[in-house]
Amino acid sequence: MGIRCGIVGLPNVGKSTLFNALTNSEVDASNYPFCTIDPNIGNVTVPDERLSGLADIVPTEKIVPAFVEFVDIAGLVAGASKGEGLGNKFLGNIRETDAIVHVVRCFVNPDIAHISNQIDPVHDIEIINTELLLADIQTVERNYIRAEKKSKAAQQEDIKKKEFLKKLLQHLNQFLPARHFILEDEKTDIWMKELHLLSAKPMLYVVNISEEDIHAGNDFSIQVEEYLSQYQDLHLVTICGALESELSQIDGEEKNEFLKELKLKEPALNKLVQSCYSLLGLQTFFTASSKEIRSWPLKVDSRAPQAAGVIHTDFERGFICAEVIAYKDYVTLGGEQACKTAGKMRLEGKNYILSEGDVIHFRFNI
Repeated sequence: MGIRCGIVGLPNVGKSTLFNALTNSEVDASNYPFCTIDPNIGNVTVPDERLSGLADIVPTEKIVPAFVEFVDIAGLVAGASKGEGLGNKFLGNIRETDAIVHVVRCFVNPDIAHISNQIDPVHDIEIINTELLLADIQTVERNYIRAEKKSKAAQQEDIKKKEFLKKLLQHLNQFLPARHFILEDEKTDIWMKELHLLSAKPMLYVVNISEEDIHAGNDFSIQVEEYLSQYQDLHLVTICGALESELSQIDGEEKNEFLKELKLKEPALNKLVQSCYSLLGLQTFFTASSKEIRSWPLKVDSRAPQAAGVIHTDFERGFICAEVIAYKDYVTLGGEQACKTAGKMRLEGKNYILSEGDVIHFRFNI
């Protein structure tokens, strides 16, 4: 399954620098607004040490991790919902993503211009979120007008849809994001998805600070944390984009030594990628063979046939059963045969709900 996260924020907050660090690319990160016009796209692997654990047991030709696709989107400005800056293009690019990575500038650097000529991260956050909401209000208003006309025919479903849109519009006009709107049933869930609202997408905030603040943060990052604490579904990662970009250019022991000098266990980008993964409600299952060891992303609470379908639609269509081993048992006992002998392999049917880290072999017939 594809996982696409859009990197958004005001101009010159560090979006392209972050994208370069994530994807080991060299897109233009110049010090002027809208140096990014067309979105840049790159795939980033999801760090998972368990793949190495499986490879220690199963000799294999290749190891394939899960990945997240990141899209570096042009900087947004106030008035984007009315076409200011690259407004319509920008909002269209966001609409095509599964989640939003909202970069907030919390560093001072006189050599990098801020579009407002001052560092005020809370104000910056409000500009972005306001423009997303205004665009959504326009979308819902258009749909409400159409629904109101249709409801005059007195069809029960048309009347219900009009009421749904009316309540959603009232919700948005209170400047509450669509993702916080309570859906009544499966039908309203379908209608919400059909709207493709920007504020319905899960959002991860990335606080971009300077290197000297990577351990304790600064006054700006504290302001952001305090402001965002009002939201129940808060997801926040603190990084230094410039440092992460530097780290992305080195490998192996040199990188480990650099991290040790900085008193860091791992690059902050690892946490960022994993946070995007969990932000979308995903978990991982594994397949392991002599040809390939692979991690697969799957929505939490998915059943075995759905997991099979992630690999290939034919697997889901012809699903018979799944041979399941918990990852811990697989590596502790030393592989599939040992787990069979110890009674740690289970045959599961169509109603089995996957657990994080299951190692699975699917049986199917088409």
